Amino acid sequence: MAASRHDTRGIVDPAGLLARVRFRRHRPAEPLRRHVETYWLIDWDLPEPYASHIVPHPSVNLSFQWEEADGPPYGELTGVARGLYTRKLTGRGRVCGVKFRPGGFRPYAPAEPVAHWTGHVLPARDVFPRAGGDTPRTVTGPADDLGRVAALDAFLLALDPEPDPRADQAMDLVEQIRADRTVRRVADLARAEGVSVRALQRLFAAYVGVSPKWAILRYRLHEALELAGTRQDLDWAGLAADLGYADQAHLARDFTSTVGLPPAAYAHAARTP
Repeated sequence: MAASRHDTRGIVDPAGLLARVRFRRHRPAEPLRRHVETYWLIDWDLPEPYASHIVPHPSVNLSFQWEEADGPPYGELTGVARGLYTRKLTGRGRVCGVKFRPGGFRPYAPAEPVAHWTGHVLPARDVFPRAGGDTPRTVTGPADDLGRVAALDAFLLALDPEPDPRADQAMDLVEQIRADRTVRRVADLARAEGVSVRALQRLFAAYVGVSPKWAILRYRLHEALELAGTRQDLDWAGLAADLGYADQAHLARDFTSTVGLPPAAYAHAARTP
Protein backbone atom coordinates (compact mmCIF):
# COMPACT_ATOMS: atom_id res chain seq x y z
CA MET A 1 0.00 0.00 0.00
CA ALA A 2 1.85 3.08 -1.22
CA ALA A 3 0.77 6.63 -0.47
CA SER A 4 0.37 8.77 -3.57
CA ARG A 5 2.05 12.12 -4.05
CA HIS A 6 1.05 15.07 -1.92
CA ASP A 7 -1.29 17.25 -3.98
CA THR A 8 -3.39 20.06 -2.54
CA ARG A 9 -4.85 21.40 -5.80
CA GLY A 10 -8.42 22.45 -5.24
CA ILE A 11 -8.05 22.89 -1.46
CA VAL A 12 -8.71 26.45 -0.36
CA ASP A 13 -6.19 27.35 2.37
CA PRO A 14 -4.40 23.97 2.39
CA ALA A 15 -2.04 25.10 5.17
CA GLY A 16 -5.01 25.84 7.42
CA LEU A 17 -6.61 22.47 6.73
CA LEU A 18 -3.44 20.44 7.13
CA ALA A 19 -2.67 22.17 10.43
CA ARG A 20 -5.95 20.83 11.84
CA VAL A 21 -6.40 17.36 10.34
CA ARG A 22 -4.40 14.29 9.37
CA PHE A 23 -4.85 14.01 5.62
CA ARG A 24 -3.44 11.10 3.61
CA ARG A 25 -3.86 9.61 0.16
CA HIS A 26 -3.34 5.97 -0.79
CA ARG A 27 -3.47 4.04 -4.02
CA PRO A 28 -6.23 1.45 -4.45
CA ALA A 29 -5.60 -2.16 -5.37
CA GLU A 30 -4.14 -2.53 -8.85
CA PRO A 31 -7.34 -3.85 -10.55
CA LEU A 32 -9.18 -0.70 -9.40
CA ARG A 33 -6.70 1.90 -10.62
CA ARG A 34 -8.20 2.33 -14.08
CA HIS A 35 -11.36 3.78 -12.54
CA VAL A 36 -10.28 4.98 -9.08
CA GLU A 37 -7.79 7.81 -8.81
CA THR A 38 -7.07 7.66 -5.09
CA TYR A 39 -8.30 6.94 -1.60
CA TRP A 40 -8.27 9.89 0.77
CA LEU A 41 -8.29 9.52 4.53
CA ILE A 42 -8.90 12.30 7.05
CA ASP A 43 -8.86 12.16 10.86
CA TRP A 44 -9.50 15.09 13.17
CA ASP A 45 -9.84 15.95 16.84
CA LEU A 46 -10.72 19.63 17.05
CA PRO A 47 -11.21 21.85 20.09
CA GLU A 48 -13.39 24.16 17.98
CA PRO A 49 -15.24 23.78 14.64
CA TYR A 50 -13.42 24.32 11.37
CA ALA A 51 -14.92 24.77 7.91
CA SER A 52 -12.91 23.29 5.05
CA HIS A 53 -13.47 24.57 1.52
CA ILE A 54 -12.75 22.68 -1.69
CA VAL A 55 -12.91 23.76 -5.34
CA PRO A 56 -13.92 20.30 -6.56
CA HIS A 57 -12.37 18.27 -9.34
CA PRO A 58 -14.78 16.82 -11.94
CA SER A 59 -14.89 13.62 -9.91
CA VAL A 60 -17.54 11.60 -8.12
CA ASN A 61 -16.58 10.73 -4.53
CA LEU A 62 -17.77 7.89 -2.32
CA SER A 63 -17.03 8.35 1.38
CA PHE A 64 -17.55 6.51 4.63
CA GLN A 65 -17.70 8.88 7.58
CA TRP A 66 -17.78 8.73 11.35
CA GLU A 67 -18.34 11.79 13.50
CA GLU A 68 -18.19 10.30 16.95
CA ALA A 69 -20.62 12.69 18.64
CA ASP A 70 -23.26 12.43 15.91
CA GLY A 71 -24.07 8.75 15.73
CA PRO A 72 -22.88 5.64 13.87
CA PRO A 73 -20.74 5.68 10.72
CA TYR A 74 -22.48 6.23 7.38
CA GLY A 75 -21.76 6.23 3.66
CA GLU A 76 -22.27 9.12 1.27
CA LEU A 77 -22.04 9.62 -2.48
CA THR A 78 -21.10 13.09 -3.70
CA GLY A 79 -21.57 13.97 -7.36
CA VAL A 80 -19.45 16.63 -9.04
CA ALA A 81 -20.02 19.92 -7.21
CA ARG A 82 -20.20 22.88 -9.57
CA GLY A 83 -19.39 25.49 -6.93
CA LEU A 84 -17.36 25.64 -3.74
CA TYR A 85 -17.80 22.56 -1.54
CA THR A 86 -17.79 23.36 2.18
CA ARG A 87 -17.60 20.84 5.00
CA LYS A 88 -17.76 21.77 8.69
CA LEU A 89 -15.61 19.59 10.93
CA THR A 90 -16.35 19.37 14.65
CA GLY A 91 -15.18 17.27 17.56
CA ARG A 92 -13.56 13.94 16.65
CA GLY A 93 -14.11 12.11 13.40
CA ARG A 94 -12.72 10.43 10.34
CA VAL A 95 -13.52 10.03 6.67
CA CYS A 96 -12.41 7.27 4.31
CA GLY A 97 -13.03 8.47 0.78
CA VAL A 98 -12.85 7.12 -2.75
CA LYS A 99 -12.13 9.62 -5.49
CA PHE A 100 -13.11 8.13 -8.84
CA ARG A 101 -11.24 9.24 -11.89
CA PRO A 102 -13.23 11.78 -13.91
CA GLY A 103 -15.15 9.52 -16.27
CA GLY A 104 -14.47 6.43 -14.17
CA PHE A 105 -17.60 6.27 -12.02
CA ARG A 106 -20.17 5.34 -14.67
CA PRO A 107 -19.19 1.63 -14.93
CA TYR A 108 -20.07 1.26 -11.23
CA ALA A 109 -23.53 2.81 -11.70
CA PRO A 110 -24.36 2.31 -15.40
CA ALA A 111 -28.10 2.87 -15.07
CA GLU A 112 -27.78 6.67 -14.96
CA PRO A 113 -25.60 9.24 -16.74
CA VAL A 114 -23.08 10.78 -14.36
CA ALA A 115 -24.77 14.16 -14.87
CA HIS A 116 -27.67 12.65 -12.90
CA TRP A 117 -25.52 12.85 -9.75
CA THR A 118 -23.95 16.26 -10.41
CA GLY A 119 -24.60 18.70 -7.58
CA HIS A 120 -26.14 16.02 -5.35
CA VAL A 121 -25.09 14.42 -2.08
CA LEU A 122 -27.00 11.28 -1.10
CA PRO A 123 -26.72 8.16 1.05
CA ALA A 124 -24.29 5.73 -0.53
CA ARG A 125 -26.73 2.85 -0.02
CA ASP A 126 -29.14 4.53 -2.47
CA VAL A 127 -26.59 3.83 -5.22
CA PHE A 128 -24.77 0.79 -3.79
CA PRO A 129 -26.92 -1.39 -1.52
CA ARG A 130 -23.68 -2.99 -0.30
CA ALA A 131 -22.74 0.39 1.23
CA GLY A 132 -25.41 -0.01 3.90
CA GLY A 133 -25.46 -2.33 6.88
CA ASP A 134 -22.10 -2.86 8.55
CA THR A 135 -19.99 -1.53 5.67
CA PRO A 136 -19.49 2.04 7.00
CA ARG A 137 -18.29 0.67 10.35
CA THR A 138 -16.10 -1.94 8.64
CA VAL A 139 -14.37 0.78 6.59
CA THR A 140 -13.98 3.46 9.27
CA GLY A 141 -13.36 1.14 12.21
CA PRO A 142 -9.70 0.10 11.75
CA ALA A 143 -7.25 2.25 13.67
CA ASP A 144 -4.59 2.07 10.95
CA ASP A 145 -4.57 3.08 7.30
CA LEU A 146 -3.76 -0.45 6.15
CA GLY A 147 -7.04 -1.78 7.53
CA ARG A 148 -9.14 1.05 6.09
CA VAL A 149 -7.58 0.76 2.65
CA ALA A 150 -8.09 -3.02 2.67
CA ALA A 151 -11.76 -2.50 3.53
CA LEU A 152 -12.21 -0.01 0.68
CA ASP A 153 -10.47 -2.40 -1.72
CA ALA A 154 -12.74 -5.26 -0.66
CA PHE A 155 -15.88 -3.16 -1.08
CA LEU A 156 -14.99 -1.93 -4.59
CA LEU A 157 -13.57 -5.21 -5.86
CA ALA A 158 -16.86 -6.91 -5.00
CA LEU A 159 -18.73 -4.51 -7.32
CA ASP A 160 -16.75 -5.76 -10.35
CA PRO A 161 -18.03 -3.39 -13.11
CA GLU A 162 -18.20 -4.40 -16.75
CA PRO A 163 -15.59 -2.94 -19.15
CA ASP A 164 -16.84 0.21 -20.89
CA PRO A 165 -14.81 1.65 -23.79
CA ARG A 166 -16.75 4.91 -23.58
CA ALA A 167 -15.62 5.34 -19.98
CA ASP A 168 -12.04 4.73 -21.11
CA GLN A 169 -12.44 7.42 -23.76
CA ALA A 170 -13.87 9.91 -21.28
CA MET A 171 -11.13 9.27 -18.72
CA ASP A 172 -8.41 9.72 -21.31
CA LEU A 173 -9.91 12.98 -22.56
CA VAL A 174 -10.21 14.48 -19.09
CA GLU A 175 -6.65 13.46 -18.30
CA GLN A 176 -5.56 15.23 -21.48
CA ILE A 177 -7.36 18.39 -20.32
CA ARG A 178 -5.77 18.18 -16.89
CA ALA A 179 -2.23 17.53 -18.09
CA ASP A 180 -2.04 19.77 -21.17
CA ARG A 181 -2.49 23.48 -20.48
CA THR A 182 -2.70 24.17 -24.23
CA VAL A 183 -6.12 22.46 -24.34
CA ARG A 184 -8.31 25.56 -24.17
CA ARG A 185 -11.13 25.15 -26.68
CA VAL A 186 -13.74 22.40 -26.82
CA ALA A 187 -13.80 22.57 -30.62
CA ASP A 188 -10.07 21.82 -30.79
CA LEU A 189 -10.44 18.88 -28.40
CA ALA A 190 -13.33 17.47 -30.42
CA ARG A 191 -11.44 17.88 -33.69
CA ALA A 192 -8.38 16.08 -32.30
CA GLU A 193 -10.64 13.24 -31.10
CA GLY A 194 -12.39 13.05 -34.47
CA VAL A 195 -15.87 13.75 -33.11
CA SER A 196 -18.31 16.63 -33.23
CA VAL A 197 -18.57 19.14 -30.40
CA ARG A 198 -22.08 17.87 -29.67
CA ALA A 199 -20.88 14.27 -29.46
CA LEU A 200 -18.14 15.33 -27.04
CA GLN A 201 -20.67 17.17 -24.89
CA ARG A 202 -22.90 14.10 -24.78
CA LEU A 203 -19.96 11.91 -23.78
CA PHE A 204 -19.04 14.25 -20.92
CA ALA A 205 -22.64 14.48 -19.67
CA ALA A 206 -22.92 10.70 -19.64
CA TYR A 207 -19.53 9.85 -18.15
CA VAL A 208 -18.03 12.92 -16.46
CA GLY A 209 -21.11 14.78 -15.26
CA VAL A 210 -20.10 18.23 -16.48
CA SER A 211 -19.38 19.77 -19.88
CA PRO A 212 -15.91 19.68 -21.44
CA LYS A 213 -15.79 23.49 -21.22
CA TRP A 214 -16.49 23.30 -17.48
CA ALA A 215 -13.69 20.74 -17.04
CA ILE A 216 -11.21 22.91 -18.94
CA LEU A 217 -12.01 26.01 -16.89
CA ARG A 218 -12.00 24.11 -13.59
CA TYR A 219 -8.51 22.70 -14.09
CA ARG A 220 -7.21 26.12 -15.12
CA LEU A 221 -8.83 27.60 -12.02
CA HIS A 222 -7.06 24.99 -9.89
CA GLU A 223 -3.77 26.22 -11.31
CA ALA A 224 -4.67 29.83 -10.53
CA LEU A 225 -5.68 28.87 -6.97
CA GLU A 226 -2.42 27.02 -6.39
CA LEU A 227 -0.29 29.84 -7.75
CA ALA A 228 -2.20 32.49 -5.80
CA GLY A 229 -1.46 30.65 -2.60
CA THR A 230 2.24 30.05 -3.23
CA ARG A 231 3.58 32.88 -5.42
CA GLN A 232 4.03 36.55 -4.70
CA ASP A 233 3.70 39.37 -7.27
CA LEU A 234 1.84 37.24 -9.80
CA ASP A 235 1.29 38.72 -13.24
CA TRP A 236 -2.46 38.10 -13.27
CA ALA A 237 -2.94 39.37 -16.80
CA GLY A 238 -0.19 37.08 -18.06
CA LEU A 239 -1.53 34.15 -16.05
CA ALA A 240 -5.05 34.69 -17.45
CA ALA A 241 -3.69 34.56 -21.00
CA ASP A 242 -1.54 31.53 -20.18
CA LEU A 243 -4.55 29.66 -18.76
CA GLY A 244 -6.74 30.42 -21.77
CA TYR A 245 -8.97 33.14 -20.34
CA ALA A 246 -10.03 35.99 -22.62
CA ASP A 247 -8.54 38.52 -20.21
CA GLN A 248 -7.70 39.14 -16.56
CA ALA A 249 -11.27 40.24 -15.77
CA HIS A 250 -12.66 36.87 -16.90
CA LEU A 251 -10.21 35.00 -14.65
CA ALA A 252 -11.01 37.31 -11.72
CA ARG A 253 -14.75 36.77 -12.13
CA ASP A 254 -14.41 32.99 -12.38
CA PHE A 255 -12.05 32.89 -9.39
CA THR A 256 -14.22 35.16 -7.23
CA SER A 257 -17.52 33.45 -8.02
CA THR A 258 -16.05 30.04 -7.17
CA VAL A 259 -13.69 30.74 -4.25
CA GLY A 260 -15.57 33.66 -2.71
CA LEU A 261 -12.62 36.07 -2.76
CA PRO A 262 -10.95 38.03 -5.59
CA PRO A 263 -7.58 36.55 -6.59
CA ALA A 264 -5.50 39.31 -4.98
CA ALA A 265 -7.44 39.11 -1.72
CA TYR A 266 -7.08 35.33 -1.63
CA ALA A 267 -3.33 35.60 -2.31
CA HIS A 268 -2.96 38.09 0.53
CA ALA A 269 -4.96 35.92 2.93
CA ALA A 270 -2.96 32.82 2.01
CA ARG A 271 0.29 34.59 2.91
CA THR A 272 -1.03 35.99 6.20
CA PRO A 273 -0.45 33.78 9.24
